[in-house]
Amino acid sequence: MKIEQYHIDQHNDSLFSRHNNQFIFLQEQLGEQGIHAKDIVKSLEAFQVAIPSWALGTGGTRFGRFSGVGEPRSLEEKIEDVGLLHALNRSSGSISLHIPWDIPGAAQPIIDLATSLDLKFDAVNSNTFQDQKDQELSYKFGSLSHVDAKVRKQAVEHNIEVIKHGVNLGSKALSIWLSDGSCFPGQSNFVKAFQNTLESLQEIYAALPDDWKVYVEYKAYEPNFYSTVIQDWGSSLLFCQKLGPKADVLVDLGHHLPNANIEQIVATLMMEGRLAGFHFNDSKYGDDDLTVGAIRPYQLFLIFVELVEGMKRANRASDTYAWMIDASHNVKDPLEDLLQSVEAILIAQAQALLVDRKKLEQARNANDVVLAQQILQNAFRTDVRPLVREAMRLSGGSLDPIGLYRHLGVRNELLNERGKLTVATGL
Repeated sequence: MKIEQYHIDQHNDSLFSRHNNQFIFLQEQLGEQGIHAKDIVKSLEAFQVAIPSWALGTGGTRFGRFSGVGEPRSLEEKIEDVGLLHALNRSSGSISLHIPWDIPGAAQPIIDLATSLDLKFDAVNSNTFQDQKDQELSYKFGSLSHVDAKVRKQAVEHNIEVIKHGVNLGSKALSIWLSDGSCFPGQSNFVKAFQNTLESLQEIYAALPDDWKVYVEYKAYEPNFYSTVIQDWGSSLLFCQKLGPKADVLVDLGHHLPNANIEQIVATLMMEGRLAGFHFNDSKYGDDDLTVGAIRPYQLFLIFVELVEGMKRANRASDTYAWMIDASHNVKDPLEDLLQSVEAILIAQAQALLVDRKKLEQARNANDVVLAQQILQNAFRTDVRPLVREAMRLSGGSLDPIGLYRHLGVRNELLNERGKLTVATGL
């Protein structure tokens, strides 16, 4: 299925009057504060969030998976689904592939399909956290950190293969997440595990093209519960510093222990110039992979407060970082969930752009804690949805992406095209 521009234009026409009134009202309110609404809209238009290929089907838990209908059965259908999202919000202009779940056949037809939908390829992701069919050696006890050099070699070669796929598609980064660790005391030698991982990463790093990056992700626990080789941002940063300037830290919002101050982590990584970007999601208890902004929208806002300041300090545009959603849609239509997540990210970005940095710094220097809090919360409590909608409209997207998605009966159309008993590849 393809959403035509006239579908979007007709739907927008029916909503424009109300939207325009809301936008003008907010524009006047912000103008009284010396804030130019159109500048924020322009910034939002430029902000693009990558969609991971594995998020286009229904997710699951350790106990079961309840497949949806009309799920994409191939990489081509996954790209088409991202095309649907991007047509609706004009903010989902790239797709991130997970190898070997989504191995391209011939690269050029895949590139041509993506180009026809105005999509690019974001970072490619390797997978050594599970064994694949016909795999010679197992990753049960680790991959890049494994005590057996043959297993480490197999994992290194897989990552190099992933790089080659990415080069063929025009990607510019490799994203690595390791599940390596131990479940019980005494199972692993911490120092040897670190050294083995570093040596393996150095081999992968040496295979990177000159204009590529490697993103090193961290996670406190799961599937190993006693120790994880790359367990926090500090260990990830240490690996990146040892590897070189082409290695940066990737932050997944769900990969932290309870009550971690993620915004402080972000500020520190940006200060050091080692933030690669984000895997966006939300959580109540752990790595829940819930819809972005569904549980802790204020934390998301505070993270963007640091992101906006860090980008300005480094004089870097938003497109020099990697922004990607990493969620599991267990009970929702995946496409609706992704539309919600992208909107939540744009809302947080817009709210962060409202913060009066000069007044905030003055409040900090005066130790005026009340005023500093007030400045942040005033920005957070501002309904910036008219700005997000305007950015989507001006980019050719819908004023109400989910509303139009439902109005067009997209999921039913996908059901008719693909069938009821479909399971997305890789899941």
